[in-house]
Amino acid sequence: MIRVRRKPATYAIVAAAIIVAAAATLWTMGRVPICKCGYVKLWHGVVQSAENSQHLADWYTFTHVIHGFAFYAVLWVVGRRWPVGARLVAAVSVESAWEILENTDFIINRYREATISLDYYGDSIVNSISDILAMIAGFALAARLPVWTTIALTLAIELLLAYWIRDNLTLNILMLIYPLDAVRRWQAG
Repeated sequence: MIRVRRKPATYAIVAAAIIVAAAATLWTMGRVPICKCGYVKLWHGVVQSAENSQHLADWYTFTHVIHGFAFYAVLWVVGRRWPVGARLVAAVSVESAWEILENTDFIINRYREATISLDYYGDSIVNSISDILAMIAGFALAARLPVWTTIALTLAIELLLAYWIRDNLTLNILMLIYPLDAVRRWQAG
């Protein structure tokens, strides 16, 4: 078997093309490019507001970093022999697909009926792209950090988010798949 070695730039170009395709898809789906407020903030920290998921970063950005940790781990197990660039392209593909799926009426309505996100109307395109970049940052961290550090960071992020906003990746997944009234009441404060 002949192995073709690709240059790291090739993987970066492919990943960038996937991100551009995701942005174009979100645009054709009718997603707004930036917040309807007319400006883009680096950070928006108010979860229960119409501007959540509309700016570059918010509390949920941290959950996308955890996506990167998880994708690195899964792709290390299933594609250990793949170059890290190929694994990154696969992770960007999955994260981009999630950003598109997350902004469909089905998922938006599911969030609104099953979670505390009553004012959620989907992400702006700039927020979706930022979320993909946060996943890439998590992937890159997981590739360089010891496993125990990545696990500790995941636990710290999940606990911090549970404390500060009464939500995190674990609760988000739980409430999307199997909503619990007790969790919803706790999240409502």
